[in-house]
Amino acid sequence: MKTQLLSTTEQDLEKAAELIKSGGLVAIPTETVYGLGANGLNPDAVKKIFEAKGRPQDNPLILHIHDPEQLRDYCREVPEEAWLLAEHFWPGPLTMILPVRDCVPRTTTAGLDTVGMRCPDNAATREIIRLAGVPIAAPSANTSGKPSTTTAAHVLHDMDGKIDAIVDGGPCRVGVESTIVDLTGPVPRLLRPGGIGPELLEELLGALEIDKAVTGEIARDAVVRAPGMKYKHYAPAAEVLIVNGSTEAAARYVRERFQPGDAVLCFAEELECFAGLNPTAYGWESDPASLSAGLFDALRSLDEGKVKRIFARCPTGGGINVATRNRLRKSAGFHIVNAETSDK
Repeated sequence: MKTQLLSTTEQDLEKAAELIKSGGLVAIPTETVYGLGANGLNPDAVKKIFEAKGRPQDNPLILHIHDPEQLRDYCREVPEEAWLLAEHFWPGPLTMILPVRDCVPRTTTAGLDTVGMRCPDNAATREIIRLAGVPIAAPSANTSGKPSTTTAAHVLHDMDGKIDAIVDGGPCRVGVESTIVDLTGPVPRLLRPGGIGPELLEELLGALEIDKAVTGEIARDAVVRAPGMKYKHYAPAAEVLIVNGSTEAAARYVRERFQPGDAVLCFAEELECFAGLNPTAYGWESDPASLSAGLFDALRSLDEGKVKRIFARCPTGGGINVATRNRLRKSAGFHIVNAETSDK
């Protein structure tokens, strides 16, 4: 299969829509990460997503729609909280888990009676969905378990020859996958943090439970309602170790253990402190949006450098830092040390 590179011109968007309608796979740009899209109502097309990514079959997919009113087409029930969230955050980096209609195949939902729904904040992708006339099932367009794709070049690296086309919409603005909130229980539940911070959800909904998958590991045999909740995710080939604590304590910890083939993933403000330790900055600690936008690109660049071990610095606090912290912890398999107390 030859993978076509498409632009966001009207002609190319029509090509992308035709490929989706005919059962093909097309990588689509969104504000979060690039998605690997297929007709979400076509079980055979959806199976191709799992095959191209090497994705476990029990990992559900998200349906992307071009207008919030389409919730009625694919969801049995749409509570008032869903319309409230859609009014405030759609189009945008938010996915809602809702009861699914029978028209959505179980291949898409991983056998569940619920489905994740999202209206992405990318005009080109919403137009592809509208032209195709079907919802697009689209997980991140990376090899399963590896760092997500935030540029068309990332997608080409992982998917060249495996998919029909890539629509190049430029770098992704948010850089981490969408926030996922489950609205099927008595209290809304955060299943995955993303571009919409938990504080904003709490402010709007009044109450929000935090699933344990957000901050820690869950059992591999657990049944999950959303992608990204189990398995090791977002990981480069190198071993990742998160080093918490002050910059000075972290630099001291790393210098005492640094070996050939190691690298440091840090904040731009810390580059001088980690001089001589092969440091790469993925953003500014003072600018949380830069950290989320730069994380996966930095992890991929370290992979290209054949690094064997990465000492990573992780942001604290709320907002989108919750999502960046979640992705780093999962990429590290939750291997975390506190430089302030280690070996004391």
